[in-house]
Amino acid sequence: MRKIILEQSKRANVGHIGSCLCVVEILCALYERVLRIQSLGDPDRDRFILSKGHAALALYAALAQKGWLTSTDLDSFCSDGSLLGVHPECQAPGIDFSAGSLGHGMSIAAGAALAAILQHTVRRVFCLISDAECNEGSVWEAVMFSAHRRLHNLTVIVDLNGQQALGRTREVLDLPNIEKRWQAFGWRVTEVDGHSLDELSSSLNAPSRPGDAPHVVLARTIFGHGVSFMMEGRALTQSHLPDHPINWHYLPMSEEEFRLAMAELETAD
Repeated sequence: MRKIILEQSKRANVGHIGSCLCVVEILCALYERVLRIQSLGDPDRDRFILSKGHAALALYAALAQKGWLTSTDLDSFCSDGSLLGVHPECQAPGIDFSAGSLGHGMSIAAGAALAAILQHTVRRVFCLISDAECNEGSVWEAVMFSAHRRLHNLTVIVDLNGQQALGRTREVLDLPNIEKRWQAFGWRVTEVDGHSLDELSSSLNAPSRPGDAPHVVLARTIFGHGVSFMMEGRALTQSHLPDHPINWHYLPMSEEEFRLAMAELETAD
């Protein structure tokens, strides 16, 4: 998946690479070990909402691995007329809900989970949000609503990569004791290594029964995971830029950076 992300990001000359790389294992766990989806048209299939929509390229890579997107679809990423934009659109195969402004996915997820309960179905809802989204009041409104309605079929994954658009999360708006905050709002809380497929799949498959509280999985990840210079915030060939943790939130890759990143992934394989 990381190779797909790098290849398509380079082809389209777009950024958000670090945000995509850090959620690869989360999406792998969901689509390979957790989500119950017999077919894309099955009304009882589990639902997934990518609230941090700027990581859509990672989601497209996961959908391609499932065979729901073709290589031709992937090659249309960010092209005119494509269904595969920087943020996911529900018209694309495998995308249940569009994502745009950050902080809205939690509300959509709560509504989808409540609908499943009211319709007496067994489908579950999973929502991936960023730690920066936890700065937003709309998230906590949905958190309160979900706990009040005992949405046992709702699991939220928080990508705790410590970065956001303007700097480190702890510097922009700190979230100390985040696990206690979610507990105080009435949620079941699990903390995991966000790059461990076993820890992720075990926590995401945790059983629940009607009346249980909703579940949040705090996944601690590393921004740009898998590519050393992205993890370190170094722009290797863009020497006019100082090292900064959020460089790879926005930067597109030069030819040399792309070559080095792909070489690292080849070595890791």
